[in-house]
Amino acid sequence: MKLTIVPTPIGNLDDMTLRAIKVLQNVDLILAEDTRTSGKLLKHFEIATPMQSFHMHNEHKMLDRIINRLKSGETMALISDAGTPAISDPGFLITRACIENNIEIECLPGATAFVPALVNSGLPNDKFVFEGFLPVKKGRQTRLKFLAEETRTMIFYESPHKLLKTLSHFVEYFGEKRQVSVSRELTKLYEETIRGTVKEVLSHFENKAPKGEFVVVLEGKK
Repeated sequence: MKLTIVPTPIGNLDDMTLRAIKVLQNVDLILAEDTRTSGKLLKHFEIATPMQSFHMHNEHKMLDRIINRLKSGETMALISDAGTPAISDPGFLITRACIENNIEIECLPGATAFVPALVNSGLPNDKFVFEGFLPVKKGRQTRLKFLAEETRTMIFYESPHKLLKTLSHFVEYFGEKRQVSVSRELTKLYEETIRGTVKEVLSHFENKAPKGEFVVVLEGKK
């Protein structure tokens, strides 16, 4: 009767830990965000454990069934497509339900995109706030106005087709001179980090179309 939260590599498969492989080999069932994506990972590490899809569109519906199976003595692991589950991915609901039902939970340490992006940004990292994805429409303006007063370093996740919009909003709400560090494709072949003022970095990506997954680290208000 145990759920183990297992981080998976955000790009480079060498970042998979020995402990994560051992857990995935030994549980009764793996709950995966996308079984096709995770299937490639499991095949690479020769893990034959059964998998079931568990994602944001079905987690409410499946939760009771999974909790009952855990209560009956099964062991399970939760993985997302990349990184640590529950960080901008499914995981919170099942973790909370396990706690409410006195089911043991363990979370392994491992890959999370925002940590290397923050550390190599050169911005203060003694105190920071993780914002994940900004609201797409409703609540976006309100959130940006609120964050304009934030003094800690801020971390955002962003997709390639929304990066320019987000950086132009940063110019508008935080000022063009605010320092920012944008990391893309972390741990992968084309990993790169662009640092500078918001205006400089926006200009860079206006001239070079954004590709890949992005972590944006923004200086807090001085």
